[in-house]
Amino acid sequence: MCFSATANFVGSAVLGAIGVVTLTEVKHRRELLFAAMPCLFAFHQFVEGFVWLGLGGTLSPTVTHDAGAAYVLYAQGLLPFLLPLSVLLLEPTRKQRRQMLPFAILGAALSLYILWGLIAYPLQVSVQDNSIVYVNAISTTTLIAILYVIATCGSLFFSGYTDLVTLAWLNLVGLLVVMVVKRYAFTSVWCAYAAVVSVIIYFFFRRSRPQRPSTYATA
Repeated sequence: MCFSATANFVGSAVLGAIGVVTLTEVKHRRELLFAAMPCLFAFHQFVEGFVWLGLGGTLSPTVTHDAGAAYVLYAQGLLPFLLPLSVLLLEPTRKQRRQMLPFAILGAALSLYILWGLIAYPLQVSVQDNSIVYVNAISTTTLIAILYVIATCGSLFFSGYTDLVTLAWLNLVGLLVVMVVKRYAFTSVWCAYAAVVSVIIYFFFRRSRPQRPSTYATA
């Protein structure tokens, strides 16, 4: 999250609380991964708090780099696969799940490629204009950014749930704004925005409870 370690830690605590409440709305184990997204974003923001502390001189360069690597590992290496997979598992019909499959496959391939890039090439972490900048020769290219958008937002657009389509639009608009205004700090700023927007997931589970099946195998 932008600005400071305090902003990250406070945001993490709020998102964590919302995430725990969201998990209480789960009706079936297939919903767990998507319901866990606010908690995962909360932990993600918590980790970046340590990056801020390290860049401020409170922690050693080694700890700072490791925290930055852990942050990027989730943001770039795992999220492109976990998000479309969670939506695929959530959808109640085979037809809708088939529509999600290409995004999950793209996300899996993208995650493997980015994970290789994070291992093979060094990660640079710095501060610019009150935002943390993460630079890797593989994961921060324009092509990867486009594929990232398709994988993370695409499945939501094809969801059978209106709230998830709304979430897709909010993520896409936020992503495009960040690309224009703060492209150099895209990973940090967009993940902070996505973390805030993930609060919609709680309202989705509350509002869709009557429509979500209790047994997905018979859906």
